[in-house]
Amino acid sequence: MTAPIETTGAEAGAQPEAVLVGAEKGQIEGRSLGQIAWTRFKKDKVAVAGGVIVVLLILVAALSRPIQAMFGLDPDAFHQNLIDANTSLPKGGWGGMSWDHPLGVDPQFGRDVATRILEGSWVSLVVAFGATILSNVIGTILGVVAGYYGGRVDSIISRLMDTFLAFPLLLFAIAISATLQGGAFGLSGLPLHLSVLIFVIGFFNWPYLGRIVRGQTLALREREFVDASRGMGAKAPYILFRELLPNLVGPIIVYSTLLIPTNILFEASLSFLGVGIQPPQASWGGMLRDAVTYYEVDPAYMIVPGLAIFVTVLAFNLLGDGLRDALDPRSR
Repeated sequence: MTAPIETTGAEAGAQPEAVLVGAEKGQIEGRSLGQIAWTRFKKDKVAVAGGVIVVLLILVAALSRPIQAMFGLDPDAFHQNLIDANTSLPKGGWGGMSWDHPLGVDPQFGRDVATRILEGSWVSLVVAFGATILSNVIGTILGVVAGYYGGRVDSIISRLMDTFLAFPLLLFAIAISATLQGGAFGLSGLPLHLSVLIFVIGFFNWPYLGRIVRGQTLALREREFVDASRGMGAKAPYILFRELLPNLVGPIIVYSTLLIPTNILFEASLSFLGVGIQPPQASWGGMLRDAVTYYEVDPAYMIVPGLAIFVTVLAFNLLGDGLRDALDPRSR
């Protein structure tokens, strides 16, 4: 029978060597949910590429006016010397592309296409972001209220969502936009057109986010941290805005990223139909509308704004898909 091994107090309280080494070198480190999501997002190279393009597009749109002023560009400047007087088409191949006009000029007027694409970028993004913010505010508030209170409140808000979803949105947007073209609410011209588009697109799109937020809230309201807040005497507004909303940031961000390209397409569609942004203000949808007359003899004038819309929408969709995978712990 072997004698028991005696240990000193220092030896008894000592930690294993591996733990000490790891702690000293900082190898054992906790990560927040945001850090985990960022790590997952960086591994998706396609989503990162989409995010880079989105950032560049936002910078170009935000700096479009300073860029025009810096280089002396004017989206409405006519260059009749670049237009064939007999055909009203740009001189040269591919819509008159040259070093001075790398994307060519438009038929009939000879306006620089690159400058008009640059000018139209901020219009599309302002409408898309404004409408998305409006949809998010309405949809988030009504969705979280419906999901948390339930009962009659949930029934009323849910029926309101169904009513809005039943609207023929495109026809309704055309009717409202056409009615308010002359002036309303003390606004006219471009500010009026932007405000009308933001209101029409944003106000009638909130039920989609509202349903998502309502479903997430129904699941969250039964969680332990909500019960703990109730047990400590927290009022409903505190629980809604301090406990539930922070846990809904992920789905809201993902849906917003996917809603922005939809709003860009909607604005382009309304401008294409003639009830959105009005000339002479440049817009991508308006350029496509003008290109319909010339697409057989000058296809470049249709291809350039079409590619601008395509690249923008694709970049936002790739970013949205990447964010959805990064913020969803169940995805692989």
